[in-house]
Amino acid sequence: MDLKVLIERISYIRNRAHLSARKLSLLIGKNEGYIHMLEQNKNFAPTFDTFMEILKACNTTAEEFFYYDINEYQNDREIIMLLKNVKDEQKKTAILTLLEK
Repeated sequence: MDLKVLIERISYIRNRAHLSARKLSLLIGKNEGYIHMLEQNKNFAPTFDTFMEILKACNTTAEEFFYYDINEYQNDREIIMLLKNVKDEQKKTAILTLLEK
């Protein structure tokens, strides 16, 4: 994932968490313009610790953040959890039946 995509995803999870750039900056212990500067300056990256604080403040896991399609993470996660409850021999049949419809 390149820096541009990383910053776009930070903006996405911030907006999804209904946090202004200022509010998120303050939540992670930075000056009030930190997130705005991060989102506007595509050559500026947070440290690892700051990045983890951003994820925490936005109620997002690293797994979700780096998932190939962040918009589908929750749906895919629910499907995986449902499949865990299906016996192994029934999984293939269930998936094939679903795909045929």
